[in-house]
Amino acid sequence: MALPAPFDRLRLPVIASPLFIISTPDLVIAQCKAGIIGSFPALNARPSGVLDEWLHRITEELAAHNRDNPDRPAAPFAVNQIVHKSNNRLEEDMEVCAKWQVPLTITSLGAREDINAAVHKWGGIVMHDVIDNRFARKAIEKGADGLIPVAAGAGGHAGTLSPFALMQEIREWFSGLIALSGSIACGRSVLAAQAMGADFGYIGSAWIATAEANADQRYKDAIVQGSASDIVYSNLFTGVHGNYLRPSIVAAGLDPDNLPQSDPSKMNFGSGGNTEAKAWKDIWGSGQGIGAVKSVETVAQRVDRLEAEYNEARKELAAKARMTLA
Repeated sequence: MALPAPFDRLRLPVIASPLFIISTPDLVIAQCKAGIIGSFPALNARPSGVLDEWLHRITEELAAHNRDNPDRPAAPFAVNQIVHKSNNRLEEDMEVCAKWQVPLTITSLGAREDINAAVHKWGGIVMHDVIDNRFARKAIEKGADGLIPVAAGAGGHAGTLSPFALMQEIREWFSGLIALSGSIACGRSVLAAQAMGADFGYIGSAWIATAEANADQRYKDAIVQGSASDIVYSNLFTGVHGNYLRPSIVAAGLDPDNLPQSDPSKMNFGSGGNTEAKAWKDIWGSGQGIGAVKSVETVAQRVDRLEAEYNEARKELAAKARMTLA
């Protein structure tokens, strides 16, 4: 579909997903200046009053960048809101986002009509993340503008469905904005997401191994050294199934191949569930696409690389199409 302003001025069709603890203004500003949508969870700004400071800084720095670089304006930014009942900051954080008129709101763990209406009131767009077609329909029925299908292999709280199946089912009835999530860490995968019908690739884990990310150096190194086989899927740490790095589970004294099940009714996104290790501080989230991440780079360098890979993949695809038609 044709992208609405200001999402039509992106350098690449990419949304950088909001990473708990990792995504701070340094990372978001670098992502937006590089030409992709940067985002962060509102809960990263702690205590709650810090959110106003973060949005002030992001808004001012991106505005200054745009004044100085009219030929390559920054991409818009997004704030992720956990709309689950366990988030007792939601109402306060939404008021702050209204003050700064956040362009894009990403909602997670429940779809709410009142939240969508509030964002629309200030002129923002809402995209809701979902793990299956049933939840996708509910999100749109409750007023979300777009969807983020979280397919198998995505970092953090991920689903188990193939991106091919998930995209096919959703695109049968929905023609609005879609950002596909699930093991996307290179430009070729961004193009593949578009071929499946998505408007954006939704990239998370690749940003952990960047200079601007608020991550322990050991975490960054583990992303660089890791591959898809190093990812463990478990609900032990928060009550919701997610993907985590095997070395961090081992370092916490746990057996990654024999993890117990947690009680989903006791969701706690800051604790370690039934363990003393804390997700995401000690138990590190990651998607299966990290084999594409070969070094720790700046955000600008990573976006340059993504763009080069994306353009090369487009050329290869065009060449194959010409051969087919010949």
